[in-house]
Amino acid sequence: MTDSLFSQSTNDQRPLADRLRPATLDDVVGQQQLLAPDAPLRRMVERDRLVSSILWGPPGCGKTTLARLMAQIGDFEFESISAIFAGVADLKKLFEAARARRRDGRATLLFVDEIHRFNKSQQDSFLPVVEDGTIVLLGATTENPSFELNAALLSRCQVLVLERLDAGDLEELLQRAERVEGRELPLDAGARETICALADGDGRYLLNLAEQVWASAGTEPLTTDRLLKIVQRRRPVYDKGQDSHYNLISALHKSLRGSDADAALYWFERMLAGGEDPNYIARRLTRFAVEDIGLADPNAMTHALNAWQVYERLGSPEGDLALANSVLYLATAPKSNAVYTAHKAGLSTAQKTGSLPPPKNILNAPTSLMKDIGYGANYQYDHDAEDGFSGQNFFPDGMNREQFYKPLERGFERDIHKRLEYWARLRARRQAGDQDSGGESS
Repeated sequence: MTDSLFSQSTNDQRPLADRLRPATLDDVVGQQQLLAPDAPLRRMVERDRLVSSILWGPPGCGKTTLARLMAQIGDFEFESISAIFAGVADLKKLFEAARARRRDGRATLLFVDEIHRFNKSQQDSFLPVVEDGTIVLLGATTENPSFELNAALLSRCQVLVLERLDAGDLEELLQRAERVEGRELPLDAGARETICALADGDGRYLLNLAEQVWASAGTEPLTTDRLLKIVQRRRPVYDKGQDSHYNLISALHKSLRGSDADAALYWFERMLAGGEDPNYIARRLTRFAVEDIGLADPNAMTHALNAWQVYERLGSPEGDLALANSVLYLATAPKSNAVYTAHKAGLSTAQKTGSLPPPKNILNAPTSLMKDIGYGANYQYDHDAEDGFSGQNFFPDGMNREQFYKPLERGFERDIHKRLEYWARLRARRQAGDQDSGGESS
């Protein structure tokens, strides 16, 4: 079942992207991490040995082109399917044909576009034929294979990561297009930059834009404003359920943690432009306030919650501004993960110490029986102390005192740090006094 996508045609009316499709690996634009000397794909070519691989990268970066070129490595019968249209019956026919070829001493290379669209059982069906060498599998996906492909299938394949094309790569594509067309794109310098920016790293989309310009414009160079009236501006590549979603929220969170207000605002706006649910962003901002700021600025959590509430009442676009306020407040606030660290340490100790009861002196004694067995005995009411601090033990009997919370010398935690040091000194003096008096307390 040969895919006509890979067939060569001399029809000059073919789309520009098809006419510019590379004939050899040396013609490929970008992807030097795979094609440079000693890079994975280059080594396969030099050794004339193809292994099952997953091509992972954004749209328009050359996955299909590379698959077509990899088919030229070795002596393979080439088959191609799309997981969007193929089902179990199609796979069975392909595998049966591949087994028959193998008995005749011929190998089969199977290219599966959008392989992440196959469900778990369909992916599992590849395991025996890949394992025993009946087929060499080339799968293409725009989604993170770690999330979308079965671990068993992934372990039998090499993952080749393709990157979006950068500005230099896109400019090279435009120059190739101009050579093929025999004319320059009618764009001034600013518009030429803009058309590359609009492509957003997608080479195929860039060539489609170039075709639109040649079809709609005259010979006079277009400005950016005139260009934008001819071509369609598309929404940035962003899938709220997949890799770009997690990558951008990670970028926002780490920019906030790094106190880079401008970068944080940029990633926030990128998420909004991509169609992310502002309520999700508000939830993550609130999480950041409690995890990375904590008591260094006690107002941070309140500010994040208020911004969330304002958004819920106003909606977009007016409520977006409240979230932008929160982004900038959190980015410029003092940072501390002392509460987060204390929480983790306290939880760990609580899990290890099991069911140790509180010391009896701090337990209430609402019945006479409880009083008789020592509940509340020798409890020291802190407000009765001259400095409002008794220094008594509140940990379980027999358990050493631990310090989970260690405030940093930043923001409001600087004051908390001083308070805790003061109470530690008082506690040490009180405990020393108890020991000097034989353990009796006043």
